[in-house]
Amino acid sequence: MLRRHLLQGGAAAATALALPGFAQAWPARPIRLVVPFPPGSSPDLIARLVAEPLAAALGQPVVVDNKPGAGGNLGTGLVAEAEPDGYTFLFTIQGPLVTAPLLSRSLGYDPARELAPITLVATSPNLLVVDPKLGADTLADFVRVARQRKGELNYGSVGNGSAAHLAMELFKSRAGIELVHVPYQGFPQVVNAILAGQVQAGFMVPGIAMGQVRAGRLRGLAVSTLGRSGALPEFPTLVEQGYDGFEAISWQAVLAPAKTPAAIVERVSRELIRIIKSDEVRAKIIAQYFSAAGTAPAALAGLMASERERWARVIKAAGVQPE
Repeated sequence: MLRRHLLQGGAAAATALALPGFAQAWPARPIRLVVPFPPGSSPDLIARLVAEPLAAALGQPVVVDNKPGAGGNLGTGLVAEAEPDGYTFLFTIQGPLVTAPLLSRSLGYDPARELAPITLVATSPNLLVVDPKLGADTLADFVRVARQRKGELNYGSVGNGSAAHLAMELFKSRAGIELVHVPYQGFPQVVNAILAGQVQAGFMVPGIAMGQVRAGRLRGLAVSTLGRSGALPEFPTLVEQGYDGFEAISWQAVLAPAKTPAAIVERVSRELIRIIKSDEVRAKIIAQYFSAAGTAPAALAGLMASERERWARVIKAAGVQPE
């Protein structure tokens, strides 16, 4: 599904449009790129990779503004409510865009109605990591320990509705185990919680986890892609280990407040697609264990719609309740 949208986006990189009316002078001042997660988080790191070349392309500073809280929903809501004048953009993950509306009774914004897609930036597998002190060297070991310690183990995520949260809820349902969900502001906080013994496991983007995995402080058990990840070929998939069809991909995207002038949306999308596909930025994204994407706005809109439909089915099947 993701591959289809990536191909569509690459084929649909749009042509330049003349900026009408007041937009001819845009941008005339610095642009704010809101990241609804803390500094050092995966979306923060990749947002900063594209912010500098975007600033050079537009001739104005692009300031990364971290607004963490509520699993990314706080900052996402701020952008949804922002003036649609081309000076506020959002860099976020799929949780606040796709699954938060399915899991929150009081979200306060509607991403499909109040946000305008710009481009899909990058995609990544999720890596299931555990505390080595659990004594679980394999996925089967982890399931055995979790069953023996029913309801005693905690897992961390970056918030209700995040890919990390729903991947584990799906796994719990498939494996028949009970774990307690503990949300954090970002993956660095989840890593610290595992190292401190506060939680014992979590699905994480590899860019944040792999340093600790290589050092032996975390143990990686499986990736959440259907096939082995090119960036992490040493880790087996959950599919290989008996969980047929298990897939939970993380992705990051840029959006704007709805009603942002179409010519500005087009210009930013075009510049970002060029930046993301450049050899320099693409290499930096790969170094974070992500795959560079770069799609037209329509392709991102289609991805959001299809992902919401898919995860709605998963949420229902796993019995995850709205908060």
